[in-house]
Amino acid sequence: MITQTPPPATATGSATARPVLADPPAAPADAAAYFAARLAHHTDVADVHRALAAGDPGFVVVDSRGTAAWDQSHVPGARHLPTARIPQDAAALLDPAVPVVVYCWGPGCDGATRAALALARLGYRVKEMLGGIEYWIREGYEVTTRQGPRQLPADPLTAPVDGGECGC
Repeated sequence: MITQTPPPATATGSATARPVLADPPAAPADAAAYFAARLAHHTDVADVHRALAAGDPGFVVVDSRGTAAWDQSHVPGARHLPTARIPQDAAALLDPAVPVVVYCWGPGCDGATRAALALARLGYRVKEMLGGIEYWIREGYEVTTRQGPRQLPADPLTAPVDGGECGC
């Protein structure tokens, strides 16, 4: 007969029964500092869309993808600045006094992170738009394409289909 040794127990129960708590949550003050810092570095597509729709959002949106991707679809009003061109072109396209919100393809791509790093190193205040163009489209927001504006219905697995807000 083969017997198995159970995983080590933690203060909150067995590691198998409670994998989420195998590493305990941070102390409240540490968690507050982490989440505040995270919000200082990230924003989401719904908040960007809402700010753009309200007019003069106080930031500029930058699409860091290449030309073929830009032509395929981009956030209306965004500026096109591929990551590789940031060192050469940022000063001509961006005002250092205006914060930048940068995006790339989506959550499976760290291109926006690389672009945000390049902009920060040049002295720009920058946030990364989580979800990128993928979630912009999945949430049903209009994009600009080489052929003109286009809008797809919201994906019911990622956004409210009634056009309302998620309530978060």
